[in-house]
Amino acid sequence: MREGWRPDVPYNQLPPPPDAERLETRAVLKAAVEARAALARLDEAASSIPNPAVLINSIPLLEAQASSEIENVVTTTDALFRHAEDEAHADPATKEALRYRSALRVGFEHVRSRGFTMAVATRVCTTLMGHDMDLRAIPGTRIGNPLTGEVTYSPPEGRDVIAAKLADLEAFVHADTGLDPVVRMAVAHYQFEAIHPFTDGNGRTGRILNILMLTDGDLLKQPLLYLSRYFIQSKADYYALLLNVTSSDAWEDWITYVLNGVAQSSAETTQKVAEIKALQAEFAQRSRAAMRGTSDSQLQSVLFEQPYCRISTVMQQCAISRPTAAKWLNALVAEGILTDVKSGRERLFINHELLEILTRR
Repeated sequence: MREGWRPDVPYNQLPPPPDAERLETRAVLKAAVEARAALARLDEAASSIPNPAVLINSIPLLEAQASSEIENVVTTTDALFRHAEDEAHADPATKEALRYRSALRVGFEHVRSRGFTMAVATRVCTTLMGHDMDLRAIPGTRIGNPLTGEVTYSPPEGRDVIAAKLADLEAFVHADTGLDPVVRMAVAHYQFEAIHPFTDGNGRTGRILNILMLTDGDLLKQPLLYLSRYFIQSKADYYALLLNVTSSDAWEDWITYVLNGVAQSSAETTQKVAEIKALQAEFAQRSRAAMRGTSDSQLQSVLFEQPYCRISTVMQQCAISRPTAAKWLNALVAEGILTDVKSGRERLFINHELLEILTRR
């Protein structure tokens, strides 16, 4: 056990990360090369999609569902896509997951306009929780095993202490040390979770910060990495490796775990992008035949921006009348290209092949 640390005592002596020489072991550098190559392939694939909204509106919802599931906020991808533009009628778990997507957008815009600072963490957490969040001021936060009740970690206490730790973290993120950006992201994720600055929402906030750091480091143009699924699939390892950094200074195991996740998740997301692109080309041919030669590129965009679509959306985005929108959508349903379901007083039109690609595990 690391000297000076006890799981039941607030870790106000949480040290800053070690220097680059200590962090970038041979195993870490090898994993970093693979992670960066996978990210580059994802970024190139995403750039090849003519309408980026196809990915920007969909992949973050998958990330929202997975990241929320880690925190035992369980909803389905079907519910998320169904209510993506109609949050008012969603159940509480779906609304909470949809706030993750909103928080990711808020954070991305903040970083794009102001750069990556720890102020973005407060904005992200506030959006996630649906009310103003500030740094923890009340003592007594303990993290424990949910089955045994055993305390496994006690984060730093005192608002000034927490603020100072976050300032040190921001300095680490921007320090000109030559540290590989993907390694820096993995290290910063541990440090943020160890600081545990808010009373709630730290896990989801930290996972959003991961993606924002990659976009800020020019490794991704858009926040499209679907990393939380990897953390869900290895949830026990995720928490154990985080704790091992605290208790045993086991940085290499933690960093290589995260970088392997970046490489794996990038490859899986790249595959989804390729499948979506192929479906778009095939869909365009079939829809022209179903609509007897009518070709509307905006309609194609609408039907791929979200798997679920309403007549009113087509009317608005294609600048057409309701009868025309209904005629087009009904023609696609008749040919089996779309399916439709009743939702209250209106119909939802489902691009079921796109939905299958997005939700396939």
